[in-house]
Amino acid sequence: MYQHILVAVDGSETSARALDAALQLARDTSAKLQPLFVVDVPMLVYATPGTDLTHARNALLEQGENVIADAVASMKRAGVQGTPRIAETELAGDDIAHCILRAASEFKADLVVMGTHGRRGVQRLVLGSVAERFLRIAQCAVLMISAHNAKPVASSVQAAEPIKEPS
Repeated sequence: MYQHILVAVDGSETSARALDAALQLARDTSAKLQPLFVVDVPMLVYATPGTDLTHARNALLEQGENVIADAVASMKRAGVQGTPRIAETELAGDDIAHCILRAASEFKADLVVMGTHGRRGVQRLVLGSVAERFLRIAQCAVLMISAHNAKPVASSVQAAEPIKEPS
């Protein structure tokens, strides 16, 4: 079914749920998995003049390395193969959604898994939604994992009770 699955991770509980779902799919389909952490460099451009952005960028890269290390450990426990990646947005008007799109294209992903916070109203208007922006530009299948009322994938799968025949 799937051969290459990309999962966007950022260290949040929602992305942990997305990683769990991606691990299960990769294991079930013998697909290669690429956990992806995106460093949003343009966000750092808006700092005050004279500020050294090197420390902030390095902190984001360190966070990315920690998130990716956790993802790799989960992959090993699940017996899933793949290569993690840290990518950076480009300065010329790039955003996280387009960076994920580029990474998915380079990985030849046939599925992208990502978490969504499911914000509504003013929160969505103000904060925006990487997941929504990505969904609008995606060139492959996308699986959104909601943050609301969701249990981790591994614990939400239950064995069905056998159906008893009437006696």
